[in-house]
Amino acid sequence: MKILCVIDSLGSGGAQRQLVNLAIGFKERGHEVSFLVYHQEEFFKKTLEQNDIKVNEILESNYLYRLWKMRRFIRGGNYDAVLSFLEAANFICELAGLPWRNWKLIVGERSANPKILKSFKLIIYRWFHLFADFVVANSHENIKIVRKINPLLRKNKCKVIYNIVDFEKWKPDFEYEFRKNGKLNIIIVASHQYLKNLDGLIEAIALLSEYERSQIQINWYGGLSKDDSKDKGFEKIERLNLNNNFKFFEPTASINKEVIKADVLALFSFYEGLPNVVCEAMAAGKLVISSKVSDIPLLITDNRFSFNPNSINEISASIKSLLSINFKEYKIISNTNLHNASKIFDKEKIVDSYLELIH
Repeated sequence: MKILCVIDSLGSGGAQRQLVNLAIGFKERGHEVSFLVYHQEEFFKKTLEQNDIKVNEILESNYLYRLWKMRRFIRGGNYDAVLSFLEAANFICELAGLPWRNWKLIVGERSANPKILKSFKLIIYRWFHLFADFVVANSHENIKIVRKINPLLRKNKCKVIYNIVDFEKWKPDFEYEFRKNGKLNIIIVASHQYLKNLDGLIEAIALLSEYERSQIQINWYGGLSKDDSKDKGFEKIERLNLNNNFKFFEPTASINKEVIKADVLALFSFYEGLPNVVCEAMAAGKLVISSKVSDIPLLITDNRFSFNPNSINEISASIKSLLSINFKEYKIISNTNLHNASKIFDKEKIVDSYLELIH
């Protein structure tokens, strides 16, 4: 089959990573796969080129011209299937299929952002899902929101398919040392924006005793701030004298090596789709601590390590729970996460699920 994958860019985001992984999976099955993007960010471009997957770019700043050019490209490509991720790309592909099309169209929802329910533009985007063959989300929570907005969407048209994890890249390190250098090493992999809740984490760390704080090292890997949350966070860290607890790094293509070295992967977001890094950390046998968003409560069943992101006390209590566990208990949790990940995030199973919709 000839399959086109459409997304805004090849930046370092989670949606981009998942679509790239799927494309590689399709290619490995013998299908002809290509990409169409409309912003020039190239984090994953080399990966696609290494897998002989062509990247087409329509770099048009005028939205209407962009829409027209992308529609013409899609309609003229003689594709068997078009798979798009993220709301604007989905909308473009749905419009490209009007008034008729001869290809399968699958659109991917990737965020359970509650703001969707209040934005006229975002609501309109979801009503256009009536023109797709299937709407796929990576969490049950996301599907609930979409069907709440558009109750005319049939239940059998809406599918939940979890994220792919590369188990060769994300696997336990048998030389891993628990609490190396005497500290609990917590890693956060998230862009800098308010929804990632750096402020709540800072407040929660401030509630700990001086001794407890001395036992924690937090390493945050994330891209440029999309708002002023990072600057305000830095100011608060300085003011509360928490500089010894926080280190900030730029995104890296070898983030798996950093996660595997850490003791704990943490997520403090107010909302998410299904965060790739949580799935990947589970596959690496890491303990995960996370806010109760999306389908995370279905994946992390130990209540000590999940919390309401709006409650500073709950966040702080979860961090205290981390400090109390020993290596034997850590290994039990680690093995449970690894076992669950191997069942839920298997690449072949997920690629099969998408191909079943395309056929």
